[in-house]
Amino acid sequence: MNREQKAEAIAEIATEIQEAHAVYAVDYRGISVPQAAELREKLRAVDTRFRVVKNTLTERAADQVGAEPLKPLLEGPTALAFVRGDAAAAAKAIADYGRTTDLLPFKGGILDGETLDPDQIRAISRLPSRDVLYGQLVGVIASPITGLVRTLNALISGLAIQLGSIQEQGLIGQGTAPAAAPEAEAAPAVAETEAAAEPAADPAESAPADSATESAPADSTTSKNEE
Repeated sequence: MNREQKAEAIAEIATEIQEAHAVYAVDYRGISVPQAAELREKLRAVDTRFRVVKNTLTERAADQVGAEPLKPLLEGPTALAFVRGDAAAAAKAIADYGRTTDLLPFKGGILDGETLDPDQIRAISRLPSRDVLYGQLVGVIASPITGLVRTLNALISGLAIQLGSIQEQGLIGQGTAPAAAPEAEAAPAVAETEAAAEPAADPAESAPADSATESAPADSTTSKNEE
């Protein structure tokens, strides 16, 4: 491999590291070419690329993209799984294949920039897949909502039944219009009360009677003078 080819390989590995959500390093000793092809197919289904790398080139690629935690893992025969999809599903595919073939022990890796040891990767492999977790989350969220909808429907149905029963008993929809009658009848009663409260007229204040009474003394004085 000449210098130009090495530069292209380093750039390609650096791009793989940058675009990966997780990178798992495994020891590929003992794996056959058909077995490696079979594992690649399994990992491709979960959006993961399995690649045997040259340690010196990968170290330089790790330097370029700041993936320092990968460098200590690059000792001995090393293959890298570049995970773009579900990290748990990729770890599970490698772990399951390793158990059936007794090959591919984990050496370590990185997940979102965090360093992983072999035990942590095996723990990730035992997690449910992303789709299963999403389904469980949706179920947890939907369950209270379903209960709330059922409760509201029950309340609405019960209210409708009660209103229907009340209407059948004649307590709804009847006698609404006559309710204003007492207000209309209140006006005459008030008028009668006000009329009763007014004082009666005094007969002594009558104008004609006063004129007759005041003229009598004048006539009596005139008659005495004439005598």
